[in-house]
Amino acid sequence: MASEDAKPAEVPTWQGMLKAPFESIGNGVFAGFHELGESMMLLGQTFQWMARPPYRVGLFMIQCEFIGVGSLFIVLLTGLFTGLVFALQSSFAFAKFSAESLVGATVVISLCRELAPVLTGLMVTGRAGSAIATELGTMKVTEQIDALSTMAVSPIQYLVVPRVLAMTLMMPMLCMLFNAVGFMGAYAVSVWQLGINIGTFMGRIEQMVDFSDLAGGLFKSAVFGFVIALIACQKGMTASGGSRGVGLAATRTVVTGSVVILVLDYFLTSFLLMVVD
Repeated sequence: MASEDAKPAEVPTWQGMLKAPFESIGNGVFAGFHELGESMMLLGQTFQWMARPPYRVGLFMIQCEFIGVGSLFIVLLTGLFTGLVFALQSSFAFAKFSAESLVGATVVISLCRELAPVLTGLMVTGRAGSAIATELGTMKVTEQIDALSTMAVSPIQYLVVPRVLAMTLMMPMLCMLFNAVGFMGAYAVSVWQLGINIGTFMGRIEQMVDFSDLAGGLFKSAVFGFVIALIACQKGMTASGGSRGVGLAATRTVVTGSVVILVLDYFLTSFLLMVVD
C-alpha cells in the first residue's frame, strides 16, 4: 500500500515541472500588462492634474535643481569622452578613404541625432530616475503618500507632476550641454591631436549639419525625460515590502527606463526621418 500511495505523488511533480516554464512566461506577460495599465492610468492622472491649480512652482524648481544641476557632472563627463572617443574612431575609419575632413561633421551629426539624447537619457535614468523611485518608494512604504491623501492633497499633483515637468524640461538642456562638450572633445582630438585643418573642420560642419539634426535630438530628449519620470514615479508609488521593495523599485526603474529609451529611440528616429527628411 505504501508503494501504491507513493506512485501518484510523482505525477503532480512532473506536471509542475512541465507547467513551470509556461506559468513563468504567463505571469511575466500578465505582470507586464499590469504595469503598462498602471503607467497609462498614471499618465492620464498626470495630464489631468497638470492643468489644475494650485501650481506648485516651488516643488518644480526644487526638482529642476535636483535633476538638472545634480546630473550636470556625469552628463558633461560622458559627453566629453564620447566626443573624444568618437572623433578618434571616426578619424581611423575615414583615414582609409583619405576623408579625414568629414570627422567633425560626422561626430556632430551623430551627437545631435543619437548619442546625446540616448546617452543623456541613460545617465539621467541611472542617477535621477533611480533616486525618484527610491524617494517615492520610501514614502509609499512608510505611508506618507497615504497621509497626503487623508489631508486632501493629491499625491499625483504634489509628487508626480513637478517631477515629470522638471525632467521633461531639464533633459533637452542637459542634451544641449552634452552636444557642446562632445563637440569640444571632437575639436580637441581632430584639430590639436590629428592635425586636421580648423577651417576644413568647421566648414564641413557648417555645410553638412542642419538645424533639424539638433531639433530632432532635443525632441527625443524631451520625450525620454517624460517617459523616464513617468516610469520612476510609477515604480516608486507602487513599491511594497519595506526596504527591499524600495530597492527593487529603483532597480526596475533603471532597467525598464534604459530599455524603453533604446526601444523608443528607434521609433522616434523612424518618425523624424519621415517627417523631417
